[in-house]
Amino acid sequence: MSEWVRRVSAAVAVGALGVSLAACGEPDDNAPHPGEQTPKLMLFRLATTDTISSLDPAGPYDVGSRTVQANLYQTLLTILPDKPTPVPDAADCQFDSPTTYTCSLKEHLTFPNGHELTSSDVKFSFDRLVRLKTPGGAAALFSSVKSVSTPDELTAVFNLTSPDARLPYLLTTTASSIVDEESYPANKLLDTKAIGSGPYQLAAYKPGSEVTLTKFAGYRGPRAAQNDGVTISLMKDSNALYQAVTTGKADLAFHGFGPSLLDKLRKSDQIQVVETGSAEIRLFAFQMKSLLARKPAVRRAVAQLIDRQAIAKKAYGDHVSPLYSVVPPGYGGQADAFKTEYKQPNKVAAAAILKEANIAVPVPLTIGWTPSQYGVGAKAEVLELKRQLDASGLFRVTLRGAEWPQYQELTKAGAYDLYQAGWTPSYPDADDYLTPFVTDIPFQNGYRSAAATKLLQQERTEQNGLKRDDLIAQLQGVFAREAPVIPSWQARVSVVANKDVENVKTAVDPLSFLHLSALRR
Repeated sequence: MSEWVRRVSAAVAVGALGVSLAACGEPDDNAPHPGEQTPKLMLFRLATTDTISSLDPAGPYDVGSRTVQANLYQTLLTILPDKPTPVPDAADCQFDSPTTYTCSLKEHLTFPNGHELTSSDVKFSFDRLVRLKTPGGAAALFSSVKSVSTPDELTAVFNLTSPDARLPYLLTTTASSIVDEESYPANKLLDTKAIGSGPYQLAAYKPGSEVTLTKFAGYRGPRAAQNDGVTISLMKDSNALYQAVTTGKADLAFHGFGPSLLDKLRKSDQIQVVETGSAEIRLFAFQMKSLLARKPAVRRAVAQLIDRQAIAKKAYGDHVSPLYSVVPPGYGGQADAFKTEYKQPNKVAAAAILKEANIAVPVPLTIGWTPSQYGVGAKAEVLELKRQLDASGLFRVTLRGAEWPQYQELTKAGAYDLYQAGWTPSYPDADDYLTPFVTDIPFQNGYRSAAATKLLQQERTEQNGLKRDDLIAQLQGVFAREAPVIPSWQARVSVVANKDVENVKTAVDPLSFLHLSALRR
């Protein structure tokens, strides 16, 4: 038995003894009877190739850190599986006016150290996040928040500089986690300790190696742990990950398996491979510094020819899903706008688009790609796109590859007409798939559109959910018609687990981390 398991068992035994003594001699029907075994703890071992930068939610906003933070800390709101809109976690929140968002905390919330969680902790957490502005962190997401006021211990009011319909979604992110103001320094990160009010508490942490979480019985929210604890082991590569889950050293594993290993694992009778849609998407972007890319007919003709299903199959072995909008399925307002606009790949329709614009064919098109950022399928993907465009007779494609640092400079400089790109949002809302392309920050492909800008401003300030979804759908329609970017595919999160592990799919967050509280046997 591990030292951690012994400590947990001892804690359970002490707790049972306390209840027995409190009964003042009265028989305890719930106490184990002589000869009965103490119930076995439901513990899980998770393996991943992720790295953890910080346990502090005000720290870097990387996926590995978020997996730990999402389970240690509580947020005001959360998003549950199959429910795309935020629901209460630590609080119930509402807009009192377009620039006033009020959150009413649940009563009797506490941290594992016994300190009460009040509105003062909420204010401290947000003030601290903005003050620290950690490089790679998420402080910039809350630029619309002017201040947080606390009229009483159970009320936190977000005062906004301008209307921001994204705020409820931002409050579900790990960046908005509530920390104990009595335990956290105001002006620096607390990287190796954690005191939150989430489903788990930190039992042990070995940086770069292992994190041990135990159930926090005091958590009051919709994500209460259905198990007693999880140990997260950090693996060096995909082979180590594979060995851990196939030899029984791990009950489940994720982040790091390639298509070939996943196919191999699917053949095992002892293993389940669970896949669900990821927030990560891939696309091809036109660089508007290119005179060719500025021509709408050229962009629309490429959009009319691309065969996403062939790319998914030939380049990725169907381990990704064809994508027909920059907003993937599962988000409010999502619409398969490119499928609506262009139907199926069609050479005749593409030729008509170019002919109407008096563009001579074949059109010379330079496509950029990089082998060092987008994985082993990147080259196969651009080769397949080249094959499709060349085969139409409407384009003559030249491929140009570069390693990631140089590739970034070349794309900004306009060295390519069309280039391979990817995007993963920071918060779970359709807005974060649209803003980077409309505002050109941080994407920088030079796209400008009055229609898109107007719709983006409207959806950001619209507080009626149905009306906002309609505006988001309209904006995707503008993207499809103007085709500044062409979505290619949506990634999948793959979790490999033993057959006896339940609720694996519901544990996966679209932003590619895990809510471990759902796991059970």
